[in-house]
Amino acid sequence: MHPARRPKLSLLRICEMNAGFFGLQFSFGLQQANMSPIYRTLGASEASLPLLWLAGPATGLLVQPLIGAMSDRTRSRMGRRTPYFLIGAVLCSLCLLAMPHSPALWAAAALLWLLDAGNNVTMEPYRAYIADRLSPEQQATGFLTQSAFTGLAQTLAYLAPSLLAFMIDRELLGPNGIPVIVRAAFTIGAVLSVSTIVWSILRVPELPLAPQEHAAIAGKSFRPRALLREVVQALNEMPRPMRRMIPAMLCQWYAMFVYWQYITEAIARSLFDTASSATPAYRAATLAAQELGALYNTVAFLGALALIPLVRRLGARKVHVACLAASGLAMLLIPAAPSIAVLAFLMLGVGLGWAGMMANPYVMLAEAIPHDRVGVYMGIFNILIVIPMLIETLTVPLLYNPLLASDPRAALILAGIFMLAGAGATWFVGPSRLPHEGTRERYSDAPLPPRDSNC
Repeated sequence: MHPARRPKLSLLRICEMNAGFFGLQFSFGLQQANMSPIYRTLGASEASLPLLWLAGPATGLLVQPLIGAMSDRTRSRMGRRTPYFLIGAVLCSLCLLAMPHSPALWAAAALLWLLDAGNNVTMEPYRAYIADRLSPEQQATGFLTQSAFTGLAQTLAYLAPSLLAFMIDRELLGPNGIPVIVRAAFTIGAVLSVSTIVWSILRVPELPLAPQEHAAIAGKSFRPRALLREVVQALNEMPRPMRRMIPAMLCQWYAMFVYWQYITEAIARSLFDTASSATPAYRAATLAAQELGALYNTVAFLGALALIPLVRRLGARKVHVACLAASGLAMLLIPAAPSIAVLAFLMLGVGLGWAGMMANPYVMLAEAIPHDRVGVYMGIFNILIVIPMLIETLTVPLLYNPLLASDPRAALILAGIFMLAGAGATWFVGPSRLPHEGTRERYSDAPLPPRDSNC
């Protein structure tokens, strides 16, 4: 359907669209909060943690652009994006059920590869679904609501083990040494992954394709060579605003990946005086890091809602610079924080940065890409996320001993420096057109769409 003719949705219906994204991000939150402790419990060293996190960026690099090109070509009775939602959600659920039962380090690492593959199969079509379903002037609201759901889901994912500790002994361990409260949290994630996706696609189904869209898709091949050619062609024709975002994306995602990998280890050193994953003090540090993670995701949830009018008034670029700067300053100060209370205050900055990262770049991107290639460009945009992660996984193990002195607190300082560099690079992206500007002129000759009576 032509963008100008898409029915406008109420905020409630936009929230229902993003329910499935809630389940997807609950899964990501479980990974962020628990994979480093799980790996350390199963025998991994601190220096090897980035390599063990390689699954996320590697699968994102391979899966998302191809899935994007495939979803642009799909003409099923369920829609273009919906089949990928369901396939990815089922794979994700199965892996979440199995992960905390991993008998050895290699099993946990292998399951993370499968889990991230499932997440990535769902993620890219979900971004495209928002761009497909909403009129141009509502896309900023859609992506920022998606960011809010990310904050809410990850808040609950980070808090889940601590909340379960009220009912289950936090010192009760499984045969592999992983706490039972972690097993229960992953089970909850498995249920949410499928149930929320089903809710979204039933409540807000995809719009039907126009006859000319059907005809255009019918002429496109599903053969691997054709899909790769489409990805390569889209890379060559990447819009200039998207190219200008590359340095900023490199810095901010490098920083965030370092943060997720080392925040637990840094807190264990600075406030709990332990570097051993086998001690009760380390498990206490893990719960403290998860509770702080829940706090910054709560800030991201509320902050994303507050950013909606700011982005519409000031533009996504300026707002994003401020968000990244706040996050970078917070990361620089975390290693010297003398108490949990001070760390809790610093989570305000981290949360604002995370809220911005999950929405503002997509607002800027949606303004620049053609609506008939949303899927492939959303997939390619993910390359700007996963390549920084890949670079981080390969460089930090080399830097950890000689440059960071084998100290995770130094890794947090490195993350802060990169996040501030990302703020500076975002400023030089250039002014971003407000989400509704330009679209009116482009589609001014089209009749206004009727309001959906079901919304």
